[in-house]
Amino acid sequence: MQAPSIVVMVRPHHFSPNVETASDNAFQVSNIADLDKNLVSSNAYKEVTQVANKLASLGVTVHLFEDKTGDTPDSVFPNNWFTAHPNGNLCLYPMYAKNRRLERRNDIIEMLQERYKVNSIVDLTGWESREEYLEGTGVMVFDYEQRAAYVSRSNRATERALQDFCQKLNVRPVLFSAYDKSGVEVYHTNVLMCVTSDFVIIADEMIKNDDERQMILDTIKKSGKKHVSLTELQISQFAGNMLELSGNSGRFIAVSETAYNALNHTQMKIITEKVPLIPFAIPTIELAGGSIRCMLAGIHLPVKNASKAG
Repeated sequence: MQAPSIVVMVRPHHFSPNVETASDNAFQVSNIADLDKNLVSSNAYKEVTQVANKLASLGVTVHLFEDKTGDTPDSVFPNNWFTAHPNGNLCLYPMYAKNRRLERRNDIIEMLQERYKVNSIVDLTGWESREEYLEGTGVMVFDYEQRAAYVSRSNRATERALQDFCQKLNVRPVLFSAYDKSGVEVYHTNVLMCVTSDFVIIADEMIKNDDERQMILDTIKKSGKKHVSLTELQISQFAGNMLELSGNSGRFIAVSETAYNALNHTQMKIITEKVPLIPFAIPTIELAGGSIRCMLAGIHLPVKNASKAG
């Protein structure tokens, strides 16, 4: 349940860091104007292609869509605008940046409805008109077995939109605040932590409130998963932005090369005793402030017809 074997990816033809998200994404490169746009775009295209091919070789079903427009610089991160759940719910989310709202695509929704059992579409996009936002599995990190959503407060995850989602999907919110050493709020929960079948991997030191930190640690303990602690420095290298997937040889954790190289020996040993870590080279994509987890929209929906899933 925690580790999907199917993902949706979007391959951009005009990738660049998004100027509309630079103000609150501390992970995004700051010197956007100095970048060689053609080189960045070309390299991003190659990186997405290589990730999709490598995932397919590992036995993951990859639905790869093309984005040929120049209006959606963050389209490579489809996990923010939709999620697809084991109970057949397909959710659409309110996005903070106006140009990110253009990423929503009917062809992706139609493909999912054709190939998978979609019982209902939960459309939360109306919250945008009230300036309330909830950016999918960017701001919510799900423990599917516990029906819980870990959420770090930010202007990308407002509480009324979160409450609406949790009520509609019968999910328990685990809400907290996290900040970097400069006091800047973490913009997306999935750069701070990930939940796998065996672990909750999190930079708990970035939760400054003692009561909230203890609440998170207690929640992890009650879930039965092992707690793996990351440092803020490792988070700045995308070590929290991982995703557990299922392939031909069982479960594995997808991680960027940047994040893989940031992990220490002890962390590596604890994790790989249960599940292998598979690194992916995506340095260009990471200029936009997201990493491998953000690139992969996990599809947890039941398959209508196994012969059509590939």
